Amino acid sequence: MAKNGPRLAVRAVIVHDDRLLLVNAYANGQSDLMCAPGGGVELGASLPDNLAREVFEETGLRIDVGAPCLVNEFHDPTAGFHQVDFYFRCTVIGSTKIASAWQDVENIVTDRRWVTHAQMAKLRVKPDSLIDIAFGDAPISYDPLELIVR
Repeated sequence: MAKNGPRLAVRAVIVHDDRLLLVNAYANGQSDLMCAPGGGVELGASLPDNLAREVFEETGLRIDVGAPCLVNEFHDPTAGFHQVDFYFRCTVIGSTKIASAWQDVENIVTDRRWVTHAQMAKLRVKPDSLIDIAFGDAPISYDPLELIVR
């Protein structure tokens, strides 16, 4: 278990024109793993406020945060890392175009793209259930501990 308990994070499930927004958050090409945009929760701000901040930092997009749709946990037992991600259905406010020169504040996100169901099925994506949540009609879901992968 993590030294100070699990890290909390928020992630956005943004589907527009039958395409889901994914990001790669591994600096310097360390991994090809894609995930939903989002990140760590800062104290004193609500989960939706944290999510709107994170999505803007990573993509430059402004969002409207909707209902929760997934809770996912992942961990690295050897490193003592445990994270709980809260996923929300979101919509973009304004344009969905991401500026090609956009750089997140921490210079971690190396790829941002809108993908169809078929394109997503060919990518390495975490969590495993994200494709069903994004393109299916599943109600809110819970994924138990997944091993962290890079």
